[in-house]
Amino acid sequence: MNVKVNQLSELSSQEFFEIARERVKVFVVEQTCYYQEIDDGDATAYHLRLFDDQGYLVGYTRMMDEGTYATFGRVLVPKAERGHGYGRRLVQVTIEQTKQLFPGKLIAIEAQNYLRDFYASFGFKAVSDVFLLDGIPHVKMQLDGEGKNGNGN
Repeated sequence: MNVKVNQLSELSSQEFFEIARERVKVFVVEQTCYYQEIDDGDATAYHLRLFDDQGYLVGYTRMMDEGTYATFGRVLVPKAERGHGYGRRLVQVTIEQTKQLFPGKLIAIEAQNYLRDFYASFGFKAVSDVFLLDGIPHVKMQLDGEGKNGNGN
């Protein structure tokens, strides 16, 4: 596994095109959710890409400083790469990188509600009721303490 973390100004146009293409495939087309997928957050976010040993993109997230807390989102594994454990590895690496980039800050996310237990396995706790975000049920979650190792331990 190879991890690359870059801000927008450090990405080539081809690299960002590949990120945008995958995000639109997953969050707009696959989830049939029509919203402004590429947004102002991309300009200041750190873009994390996870590659397999052959150099194929197998995961992506973006991490952001929200002032009083840090967050990450747009968590995706391309459809063809699902079922190989990349999602778990991606979230674990994202948590580690978020802590490194924004030391001492609380990590808070807005998770799709069906993934609540998945994020709980990393130490996240739900801190809101379920709400709709772009028509999809979400829940606000915060990382509890130092979090877990991603294996439920």
